[in-house]
Amino acid sequence: MDYTVAIELDDFVADFTHCFTGECRVNVLPILFQISQIITENEDLATSLAIILKVMQERLKMQRGMVTLYDRQSETIFIHESFGLSDDEKARGIYSLGEGATGKVVETGKAIIVPQLRDNPSFLNHHSHVNVSFFCVPILHAKKVLGTISAERVYLNRRLLKQDVELLATIASMIAPAVELYLMENVDKVRLEAENSRLQNALKERFKPSNIIGDSKPMQAVYHLIRKVAGTKATVLILGESGVGKELVANAIHYNSLTAEGPFVQFNCAALPETLVESELFGHEKGSFTGATAMRKGRFEMADGGTVFLDEIGELSLPMQSKLLRVLQERTFERVGGSRPVKVDLRIIAATNRNLMEMVEKGTFREDLYYRLNVFPMTIPPLRDRGSDVILLADHFVAHFARETAKEVKRISTPALNMLMAYHWPGNVRELENVIERSVILSEDAVIHGYNLPPSLQTSTETGTSFGCSLEAKIQAVEYEMIVEALKTHHGNMTEAAKELGLTRRILGLRMEKHGISYKTFRRLDANA
Repeated sequence: MDYTVAIELDDFVADFTHCFTGECRVNVLPILFQISQIITENEDLATSLAIILKVMQERLKMQRGMVTLYDRQSETIFIHESFGLSDDEKARGIYSLGEGATGKVVETGKAIIVPQLRDNPSFLNHHSHVNVSFFCVPILHAKKVLGTISAERVYLNRRLLKQDVELLATIASMIAPAVELYLMENVDKVRLEAENSRLQNALKERFKPSNIIGDSKPMQAVYHLIRKVAGTKATVLILGESGVGKELVANAIHYNSLTAEGPFVQFNCAALPETLVESELFGHEKGSFTGATAMRKGRFEMADGGTVFLDEIGELSLPMQSKLLRVLQERTFERVGGSRPVKVDLRIIAATNRNLMEMVEKGTFREDLYYRLNVFPMTIPPLRDRGSDVILLADHFVAHFARETAKEVKRISTPALNMLMAYHWPGNVRELENVIERSVILSEDAVIHGYNLPPSLQTSTETGTSFGCSLEAKIQAVEYEMIVEALKTHHGNMTEAAKELGLTRRILGLRMEKHGISYKTFRRLDANA
């Protein structure tokens, strides 16, 4: 980009800093003229987009913005340039035709405007606590959609929102020829970038600590320990109840370590009979036993240069514990039927839901092995101690299983959330995942209701609700939930809520009185939104 143009743009943006609220749109034509000059003088699409996004952020006071491009051959839409998005959001920014607002704009060629995200159930996201507006306009050339420009901002003036949509639509038409040329020249590169982004995102989703769902203090402590130990080669012992996510933590440690490019090999010590465990861990030589028709590497040898994760370590027999101790001490072993030492360079992460110290006292677990494993112990908290993480995890699983089952399930009702929070979760995250999968399958109206949850979560003793388990009590619970959801949807408007429920306003009032529900509660929620 020409240096003079860059200086002029900076001066141009600075001239408007007096409009600090960003609630003015004086002299819009100079903006378009400036951008037109930039596009004319710079064939490089990236330079033009960088300037456009800078104007959106600094001049138009947009909080977040992005430009997506559409590869027609693979029908993939991906983020090309953006501001205000986290790394995870950028990585997830790959859409199919018709998927989400971006996918719908590309599919239809028509802009989408959402005056307030919090009022639109299709846009329940991290911005639900503020009055953020969202809009997305297509980049069109010769009636072909090449991508989109979208932005988010808090607008005090609806007229200003309309002006900004028109402004960005104009900018989109101005850059459309450059976008088409870029796609024609870089179509293979574009596809490879999208695939690379998808694969990186898959790894992050599965393995990175930032993608272990949960913001509670106990989990923050776990994240801190992961960061501390990941950069070392220390042996790690992960402790915790069944279903808390010990495997995820082991994955996170490996994929944030210096040997992240090396293999990550898992083995469940309780999955096989003892006679096969030794061969699985250490491998075997050809002819070492009946059926050993060829030499086979074991898990330790396969993990050379990376990490081996031994789950349920407390289930190993004493003889196998002795052989594991040698690997920990010397990083060498022999294959079954072999005599030549095999040396490996790897990290060992072990996990168990058992109390190894008690096993040591009872003589069922070697004390020297315990201390070799216990170099860096980590205890993963049970779900019942993680507070509002239950809701974060539930929302995550709803989105996951809605995609997997191709169902339009958007959210969890308030009574159902209360039940999830009140339950003690003996099976931890694994149990919650199963509960949500079942509930998504049962849901019939894009919402998970309390009556979609398993009976174990609906009893008064386990949920803290005032409803018992009789048929009449369950009917009352469903009635209460439907009234609350209708009032919430219509912001306390009893007439509209009654219409949705198929009741007269008077009957709805009587039933609200019976349940102790006030329409004012929902109007206050809306007013404070």
